[in-house]
Amino acid sequence: MPQQIGRSRGRPRSFHDTARHTLVRSLDRAMDLLKVVASGSGMSLTEIAEASGQPASSAYRVLLTLQKHGIVEFQEAGQLWHVGVEAFRIGSAFLGRTSIVEQSRTVMQAITAATGETANLAIVERGEVIFVSQVETHEPIRAFFAPGTKGPIHASGIGKALLAYFDRARIDAIVEGQGLTSYTAKTIIDKTALLEELAAIRERGWAVDDEERTDGMRCIAAPVFNAFGEAAAGISLSGPSVRVRRERDAEFGALIKQAADQITTATGGRAPRSGADGPAPG
Repeated sequence: MPQQIGRSRGRPRSFHDTARHTLVRSLDRAMDLLKVVASGSGMSLTEIAEASGQPASSAYRVLLTLQKHGIVEFQEAGQLWHVGVEAFRIGSAFLGRTSIVEQSRTVMQAITAATGETANLAIVERGEVIFVSQVETHEPIRAFFAPGTKGPIHASGIGKALLAYFDRARIDAIVEGQGLTSYTAKTIIDKTALLEELAAIRERGWAVDDEERTDGMRCIAAPVFNAFGEAAAGISLSGPSVRVRRERDAEFGALIKQAADQITTATGGRAPRSGADGPAPG
């Protein structure tokens, strides 16, 4: 019988110290710089150095190293630095951890076909919404969230749809850490009002972003649950308020909830038990 070979540990056996001084500082600076490059659509060395707080000479050496590995690319014509194809490939490995993106694609296409609006898929990471997939409408006025785009959890349809199923301690930590920034006159900036909104979302099963992030844009969203009954992702349709009208909220809400439930089932998830899994009352 062949000998079973165990997988290597994720960290050294004796590793316990998580203090900042254990970080590889040069790599830490490189990651900061890469995030700066990724935040723009082409940046000069001067812009990168200023935004990262690093000397231009140091930033240039880091960029050359990242360029060697295809993580960034340099456009000679404009003398601008861009994120490279290898960064996309590495990022795609994150999406490969779950089948939600793959399973959601046909469902999102169906949403766009049925409503004429953009369909979105997003997760929550470190208290922020991160969009991971989108099916765009062909309408000239439409919502657009490129994969990797971040958004405020309290002013997002998907963000509120997921937040509604987080436990109270996690909600409190997110609100304390991220705050309730006002983006429009309709943004919910009071914690008590937010908790009441989350209770209403749990009651009906879908959430509404009623021009809370951007004036003139609305969104209807519902959560996708994993095998543990946890809200792991959210799916939504979004568009201008002249098309995604309030009188259609119930219709669109039912459609989005059905779509989210379909993805939950397809990925082996389950909806939480009523009253057993959701956040504690405020």
